[in-house]
Amino acid sequence: MYKHFILDVDGVLNDGVLYWGANGKPFKAFGNYDHDGLKVLRNHLSIEFISADEIGWGITQSRCDHMKLPLTLVKESNRMEYILSRGNPAEIIFMGDGPYDAKIFPHVGLSIAPAQAWRTAIQHADYITPRRGGDGAVMDACVYILDKLEIEYLKISKLLLCFKLPLL
Repeated sequence: MYKHFILDVDGVLNDGVLYWGANGKPFKAFGNYDHDGLKVLRNHLSIEFISADEIGWGITQSRCDHMKLPLTLVKESNRMEYILSRGNPAEIIFMGDGPYDAKIFPHVGLSIAPAQAWRTAIQHADYITPRRGGDGAVMDACVYILDKLEIEYLKISKLLLCFKLPLL
């Protein structure tokens, strides 16, 4: 089954909007539910983030450090090679939103796109989340993966809630 969950950051973990001020990129907007899903999923899969955003790297690194999850700088043109080098492609779940990501989708075991993804990503994804990047898309993906793995619990804030979550 699946062993690795690799996620693009911009447009998946955050809203993908460029917040640009006189001094450059001051911040990125991340959703508040995604980390909860990742905390549960990390007990069952290795999880890592990739980003090509060198300018916003410090912001992205800070968020990934807070979640205690690895982040690797991978240019869009090198994504396919990088992702396929992470293990057996059939055991990889990849979540992305752009045209470079769409080209990778047919080569992995499970591909996921957030609701607002580029149209080619939507066309080639195995699953499209009901929510947008930065607004719970990663949580939706985590719930979907937990369902695929037949794991019927969700750990939230040190509480173990035993129930099956309906997919939206």
